[in-house]
Amino acid sequence: MDVDAEKGDINTIIGGIAPSWGPFGNLGTEARVIVQVVMAVAILLCLAIAIWGAAKQRIGATALRDTFSAEQGKGLIVAGLTGVFIIGSLGTVFTIVYGMAV
Repeated sequence: MDVDAEKGDINTIIGGIAPSWGPFGNLGTEARVIVQVVMAVAILLCLAIAIWGAAKQRIGATALRDTFSAEQGKGLIVAGLTGVFIIGSLGTVFTIVYGMAV
């Protein structure tokens, strides 16, 4: 019996947000790390915006009775989570577009 898990390494399991490097295959190691760091920072920034929006919505809706602040919070939550989704799927989108071009 051949177990496929023995052939892989830990990077195939916990690859993180790194793209699959289809269109970025010719980049050096340093450039790949820079792309990964930029993507990670952008995701953290978007999550911070979503958390800030949640806090603004909660404080505006209950403590201050400020409906405008609550609506702003909803917008920030949607914007932050949309940013996380878009940035997280950029590697897949680039790979698909690159594959279609080749």
